[in-house]
Amino acid sequence: MTAELAPHSWNTGFVWRDHTGPFTTLTDEQVAQFDRDGFVVIPDAYDADVLARLIDEIEPGVDLVRGLLEQLPGGRISVAGLDTQIVAPHLVGRSDYLRRFCADELLVGICRDLMGPDVRLYWEQAVYKQPHGAEPVLWHQDNGYTFVEPQDYLTVWLALTDATLDNGCISVMPGHHRLGTLAHAETPIGFECAGDHDIAVDVPVRAGSLVIFSSLSPHATRINTTDTVRKAYIIQYAHDGASGRQGDPSTGDGVAVPLDEPTRQFVVLRDGRRVEPA
Repeated sequence: MTAELAPHSWNTGFVWRDHTGPFTTLTDEQVAQFDRDGFVVIPDAYDADVLARLIDEIEPGVDLVRGLLEQLPGGRISVAGLDTQIVAPHLVGRSDYLRRFCADELLVGICRDLMGPDVRLYWEQAVYKQPHGAEPVLWHQDNGYTFVEPQDYLTVWLALTDATLDNGCISVMPGHHRLGTLAHAETPIGFECAGDHDIAVDVPVRAGSLVIFSSLSPHATRINTTDTVRKAYIIQYAHDGASGRQGDPSTGDGVAVPLDEPTRQFVVLRDGRRVEPA
């Protein structure tokens, strides 16, 4: 265990609620696994043509971030680095195709089953894990970086290339999502919460597959030991009306900021129906 298993100071009274059907996109078994383990895999969700188009739309943003990192001392900032992984966020701001993809029928159907009828895009980013990386991604919950309320939003991790044990596939601590947001410590390479690779579940997947996990699921990735880049596109969805709490948890309650920036946090599901992005 790399850190103490303790609740975040803003996590008071959290209760995980299992999902009830009927479901429109996932099976009863898939939803049951998500409730039990905090993640579920949708294999081969997208074909090679879709992946090629996604990569074409994503890589100008990756190149931009690479150029910015090249200007920094050591070429690194927090979890991103030329020798670790290039993280390119907010790509929907420069690509109409990616805006539409984030409201894809499959993705909003998953949101409908696991989040309810009113959902908006919260965050999306490409993560290109570099060959022979210098650092792993530490154990963390997505809600450990920015404390979002309601705490249980959804992360969709799309493998643009095969994700393997050697190149840094996702590893998840099953069942820990039911505890709510955990305490995180800040390190030079990102935030860290309790996690242990010896008892975690590794989740290798083929290109085009989805790993769906809760914002409360502790997860990590080992370094990429191969000669090629491991590519992923990560899309996160929050409940419509959600807010991000900003401030120092050790000194007070912080300030709630609505998650409704229109260029990148748009509604994808309203009253259970898909909304076409503007």
